[in-house]
Amino acid sequence: MFERIKFSPTKNFKWILILSLLLTITGLFGILAAPFGMNLFNLDIDFTGGTTMHVALHTQVDQAVSSDVSKIVKDSSGQDASSIQKTGDGTEVIIKVKELSSETRAKVFDALKTKYSLEDKDLLQSDNVSSVVGQDLKTKAFLSALIAAVLMLIYITFRFEFKSGLAAVICLIHDLLVMMSVYVIFQIPMNMNFIAACLTILGYSINASIIIFDRIRENMKFARKESFSQVVDRSIWQTMPRTINTSLTTLFTIIMILILGVPSLKNFALPIVVGIVSGAYSSAFLAGPLWSFFRKTFKKA
Repeated sequence: MFERIKFSPTKNFKWILILSLLLTITGLFGILAAPFGMNLFNLDIDFTGGTTMHVALHTQVDQAVSSDVSKIVKDSSGQDASSIQKTGDGTEVIIKVKELSSETRAKVFDALKTKYSLEDKDLLQSDNVSSVVGQDLKTKAFLSALIAAVLMLIYITFRFEFKSGLAAVICLIHDLLVMMSVYVIFQIPMNMNFIAACLTILGYSINASIIIFDRIRENMKFARKESFSQVVDRSIWQTMPRTINTSLTTLFTIIMILILGVPSLKNFALPIVVGIVSGAYSSAFLAGPLWSFFRKTFKKA
């Protein structure tokens, strides 16, 4: 069914490129503006430093409890909690908020004690996180993504050719920039979930691209009169059912988390949803045409 569609991704590569630029420009601007003191991202205490409080509530933490805890933090400290994370056996929470004095932390815990009939021992941990730790996290996150991209480039170059590896890595950068654009536009707190989301999307997107590259290589064996760009177009539409089915299957699960999950999970789920959609788009309509463009631009090497 899809093979009969006349739309040619390789012939319309210019318009695909323009669309990709529009999708990524906000995230790219956010990154480029950071060294000049313009912080467009909503950096959480994982990166900027702040206070974490680990409290045993002795009640099952659901969305209602998370909302109550968030309100108590706001009323007691005058600051919104960056995140309320369920942990342990589901009856404990980790509260993250901008740095609080010891007196304010005591005030927050006293309010929680009153609400949930707690004892002093139920404050399992209360610490200030240094911004130095956040800088270390950002450095390690960048290095992790860089090492992953380089290893993927080497693997794809070995399996196909360098031009296809370069196209795949550009698609990965595209997907990460789209996700960063979402962080800027919706001001989602950027914390450890961001690193997990980035690495998840890296693995998801590259897998979809390799499937299409495999089909291109198989079709090239039997292509006699077709150009490489024609083979790319045919391969994209042949693999389209697989791309759509895989993306929808994954999306159903993540969307349920987005709808039903607690706030901390929703902040993780939304970028993943965007990353999956972006990964499907870039794998189907950007990776193959980029490979074709590179083969035309840089003659056989």
